[in-house]
Amino acid sequence: MSKYDKFRRNTVEVRVGDTAIGGANPVRLQSMTTTPTLDVEASAAQTLSIAAAGAELVRLTAQGVAHAQKLADIHAAVRAAGCNVPLVADIHFNPAAAFEAATHVEKVRINPGNFFDPGRTFRKMEFTDEEYAAELDKIRDKFIPFLELCREHGTAIRIGVNHGSLSDRIMSRYGDGAEGMVQSALEYLRICQATGFGNVVISIKASDVPVMTDTVRLLVERMEAEDMHYPLHLGVTEAGNAREGRIKSAVGIGYLLADGIGDTIRVSLSEDPENEIPVARAIVEHMEIRVGADGSLKWPQQRGRAARRRPSTACESLGIGALQPTGIISRQAALGASDVHVKIASEGDRIGTLREFFSKLTDDRPAIAIAHYPEITSKEDVALAAAIDLGTILLDGYQDAIGISSPALTDEEAAEICRDIIQAAGLRRFKAEIVACPGCGRTLYALPEVLERVKAACSHLSHLKIAVMGCIVNGPGEMAGADYGYVGAGAGTVSLYRGIECVEKNISSDKALDRLIDLIKADGQWHD
Repeated sequence: MSKYDKFRRNTVEVRVGDTAIGGANPVRLQSMTTTPTLDVEASAAQTLSIAAAGAELVRLTAQGVAHAQKLADIHAAVRAAGCNVPLVADIHFNPAAAFEAATHVEKVRINPGNFFDPGRTFRKMEFTDEEYAAELDKIRDKFIPFLELCREHGTAIRIGVNHGSLSDRIMSRYGDGAEGMVQSALEYLRICQATGFGNVVISIKASDVPVMTDTVRLLVERMEAEDMHYPLHLGVTEAGNAREGRIKSAVGIGYLLADGIGDTIRVSLSEDPENEIPVARAIVEHMEIRVGADGSLKWPQQRGRAARRRPSTACESLGIGALQPTGIISRQAALGASDVHVKIASEGDRIGTLREFFSKLTDDRPAIAIAHYPEITSKEDVALAAAIDLGTILLDGYQDAIGISSPALTDEEAAEICRDIIQAAGLRRFKAEIVACPGCGRTLYALPEVLERVKAACSHLSHLKIAVMGCIVNGPGEMAGADYGYVGAGAGTVSLYRGIECVEKNISSDKALDRLIDLIKADGQWHD
C-alpha cells in the first residue's frame, strides 16, 4: 500500500474474485479487451497480455447471450494459463446477457441508461410523479432478480453511467447533465441499498473533463448524504490517443485522486489496451507525493471549482488577466514579470504547494503557476505529472497562466503540453476536440488507424468537436455534444452524424473520411 492510499474517501471494500476494491486497498488498475468475444482464443490471449502489463481487472464486451456464454470458455482458458485476474462483463441494452454473464465472471458492468430502459431516441417524455414512481417500480422488479443471481454466485456489479447514454426517461425528468447522470446512478444504488446488496462499484464517466469531475463530485456528495460508501471507478471516457489522450485522462483522474476520490481507474486510449496500464500506474504513483513526510496531508482540502478566484486585473505586458483566456508562459518570462503573483512548484507535493499559495492571495493581480520538474528526465513523464499538477490548479479555478519547466523539454515542447492541459481542462481550444472511444469487441473497423487519419485531416478545425466511435453504443449519444460523428455501423462500415442526426448510413470505412470532410465543407465549417 502506498502512503497516499490511506487518505482516500471512506469506502467499503468490495470483493471481485481475489481482488479487493475500496476500503484500505490500493487504487486498482484496469483495462478492456478489443478482441471479438466470440473468438475465445484471441480474447483469452489478450486478457493474459493485459494482465501481464499490470491490469488488476480486465473487462470484455458481451453484447448478446452467445457472447456472454463464451465468457465461460475465456474464463477457463485464462485460469488454465495460471492467471487469476478477475474478468468483468460489459453489458449494454441486453439484460439477458447480464444474467448469463453473472454466472461466468467475477463482475458485471451494467449501464442504467440502457439496461432496462429502452434505447434512447432523444424524445421528451412527460410523467406525473405517480407515473415516474411506477417506472421505478418496474426497474426494481427487474433488477432485484439480477442482484439475487449475483449474490448467489458471489458476482460483483458495476453501475456505470456514461454521459450521453442516459435514458429518455432520465433526460426528460433531470436533463442530460450532472443531475441526470447522478440520478441515473442513484436509482439503481438505492435498490442495492434497500436489498442489502453491497458488492457494488460505481462509475460516472464523460469525455468532457469538467463534466466528468463535477459530476463525480456531485455523486460523492449525494452518496454521502444517503450514507452510501461504494467504491468509485474513475475514467475520462473517449479520451483519444497519443499525448492528448494521456493528458486528458491525467487531468480528470488526477484532479479527483488529489482529493481522495477514486478506488479504481482506467485510462481509455484508442490504442492497444496494454498501453493503458503504464499510464494508469504513472498517475497513481504520482499521487504518492501528495502526502507529507509526517504522513499528513500538506494542503487545505478544497472542493475543486467551488473555490474559484475572482477574475484578475490585467497585466498588459504578458496579455493575461482581466478575463483573458488562460495563458502559457515560460519560467524565465514568469520570473521577469512584474505586478503579478508567481509561484514555482519545484519538488514534492506540487499540488499542495500551489493550492496553499493561491488560497492565500488577497488581491486580484494575475497569478501564474509554474511546475518545475528538475528530477524527471522523460518527456512523457513530465507531461503526465504536469497534467495532474497544473490541471488540478486550473480546475480549481486559478486560470491566469501556467508554465512547465524541465530539462527534458524545449520551451516549445513545454508550451505544447500546456496547450493540451488547458484544452483538456475545457478552458481554450487550440485544435479540434477529437474524442474517440478505445474500441472493444463491438468495433468492426480499424479504429486506431482511422483516428490518426481524422486527426491528421481535421485537427486544424479548432472550432469543432469531432467524435470517432467504434459502434452504436458509443454513438450518437455518448458523443455528447460533438459537432460531427464517425460511428461504426457494421463490419467495415460507418455512419456519419451531424450532432445526434445520422446523415449518411453504412458507408464503406475506406470512403468515410472523405465523406466526413465533404459534409463539413458542405456545412461551411471547413477552414484551411
